[in-house]
Amino acid sequence: MKFKERFNEVLKQSGKKQTEIALALNLSKQCVNDYRTGKTFPSIETLFLLCKYLDVSADYLLGLSDY
Repeated sequence: MKFKERFNEVLKQSGKKQTEIALALNLSKQCVNDYRTGKTFPSIETLFLLCKYLDVSADYLLGLSDY
């Protein structure tokens, strides 16, 4: 469950709201909320977009590295 914790941490640090991310990446707010709660995980394509938008590595979000 590293993704859920790290995604929430990055969201908090970025100051971005779920609605902002949803609009920027053409996702539903519910979809972003599902990532936050660990109900679902993003596809590879969406993970790539999230990483670019939030300026964080996929390895960090997935728990493969600490930076």
